[in-house]
Amino acid sequence: MRGLGQKIKSLRCYVVEGGGADYHDQGQEHWIVGQISTPMSIYPEYKASRTSFGINALKTIVVEVEADNGTVGFGISTGGYPAAWLIKNHLERFVVGQQVENIEIMWDQMYRASLYYGRKGIVLNAISAIDLALWDLLGHLREEPVYSMIGGKVREELVFYATGPRPDLAKELGFIGGKMPLVYGPADGEEGLRKNIEAAAEMRSRVGEDFWLMWDCWMSLDLPYAQKLMAKSEELGFKWIEECFNPDEYWNYRDLKKRAGNNILVTGGEHEATRYGFRMLLEYCDLDIIQPDVGWCGGLTELIKIGNLADSFGKMVVPHGSGVYSHHYVVTKPNSPFTEYLVMSPDASEIVPQFYPLLKDEPIPVNGKLKVSDKPGFGVELNREAGLVEVKSGQIL
Repeated sequence: MRGLGQKIKSLRCYVVEGGGADYHDQGQEHWIVGQISTPMSIYPEYKASRTSFGINALKTIVVEVEADNGTVGFGISTGGYPAAWLIKNHLERFVVGQQVENIEIMWDQMYRASLYYGRKGIVLNAISAIDLALWDLLGHLREEPVYSMIGGKVREELVFYATGPRPDLAKELGFIGGKMPLVYGPADGEEGLRKNIEAAAEMRSRVGEDFWLMWDCWMSLDLPYAQKLMAKSEELGFKWIEECFNPDEYWNYRDLKKRAGNNILVTGGEHEATRYGFRMLLEYCDLDIIQPDVGWCGGLTELIKIGNLADSFGKMVVPHGSGVYSHHYVVTKPNSPFTEYLVMSPDASEIVPQFYPLLKDEPIPVNGKLKVSDKPGFGVELNREAGLVEVKSGQIL
């Protein structure tokens, strides 16, 4: 194989400016930036749109790693210029000059070296982007898809549920379920709760009894509100209630799970990172499904460890979004029987690529299903005309 004996010659980091800078940067008419219950919804001036408090502010980063023979791999995450600066001024030293296949060493060194200021957030986003680029590079050098290098397929195709405001349209498009963004949070009081349940009941009447419905609460609830929402949603046959609390409020997740009925699941973890955070969600909180984002939790190297930990607890791993990066993981794991598709069309009426325009050949589900590509690496090509701005070491930003 060509990959044997290669070292990493260089690492390049880009921030994406302009359209497609962040999948939340879709313009004010897109559902993903509209009124959705968030931690900032307690402030009226930041309630109507998630862009008002800057969900799209950080921008996307792209990391490229190049081997001695010129082969290149790339990875994508969020974090913008702060993450790019960390990569070029600190984390790069643990990658350049290493043997390409030494991914575990590189991950461990980056994580240990950044403990005093990292552990979660932008630092783990940066490490994730590097890690994904390393796996992509190794796949190209070995001429293998990533899924083949981490254990091989356990299923021939992926099955998706859809996240967006129109589960009824998702059903028509062939998805197994629809996860709706919660519109009203605790600051809206009982009237807001009533409006949420009315919307849920109307959607249930549209999709029928057998189609999955779920809530995405995006870190915005308190325990009393979450209990009421969960109880009323269970009556409507909702499958789960997701990410109700501040990610550090492990005790609230624990208490909500203890009070959950037998017919609704409690899930979370989209904004959690590393095996240590997910151990808390599994061991202390007993969540039914964990939902790491491979671009934020530490990359594929760490997602594998998180998933193995979940498997030992008998829990499912259903990654948050992440497109092709999640696909190659999910297709290898028995405890990941389905996965998520973020509906990125403005009115949630059609299937479009999540990372557009960054990827030239991004696969999308057809009739709610997708066969993972057998191309090397993650099987996609970077679009170099998508507004990439390179960040250099020592650059003043």
